[in-house]
Amino acid sequence: MFRQLARRFGSIHNSKYFMELEKQFGCHNYHPLPVVLTRGQGVHVWDVEGRKYLDFLAAYSALNQGHVHPKILEAFLHQSQRLTLTSRAFYSDKLGPTEKYISELFGYDKTLFMNGGVEAGESAIKLARRWGYVKKGIPDSRAKIIFAKSNFWGRTIAACASSDDPARYYRFGPFDGLGFELIDYDSPEALEAVSYTHLRAHE
Repeated sequence: MFRQLARRFGSIHNSKYFMELEKQFGCHNYHPLPVVLTRGQGVHVWDVEGRKYLDFLAAYSALNQGHVHPKILEAFLHQSQRLTLTSRAFYSDKLGPTEKYISELFGYDKTLFMNGGVEAGESAIKLARRWGYVKKGIPDSRAKIIFAKSNFWGRTIAACASSDDPARYYRFGPFDGLGFELIDYDSPEALEAVSYTHLRAHE
């Protein structure tokens, strides 16, 4: 009861205070909704004033399991009390079995874990290029990566270079030499045309 009264009458910092802190001391690479979240449980989140919301955003689908999932929390606490982090400089008694499980579950030959989505995109570019050079005989440093227009997959240099949105690439260049090309989404004709052009270039 006291905490609720304190929030209501301002003795605890309100949403405006925290938003102003981010504006003053944080880089403006996002434009968040004017809601300051402080806790979550399942599909619900609460702001610092105690208002309750349904979290339909779910961290852009990275949190589809919900907030404070009991099984995930239990596994996290168990592992963090045993071993906090294993660098890839060492083997781990957890990584191999997890890779095996995921590979067999999805029918993959191998699995490559990432820290986040944009890192996965970067790795996909590297893998596609290496596959093209090794398996398809593309001359070295001549591989092209084709993206659909209006894409958004992160804020790294490669992600910016593959975007046609000025808000994503303006004053982050140059991007010359990356071998990226953009075509219209859902256009087999555009894909065929750009593929044909590159095939002719390698003949």
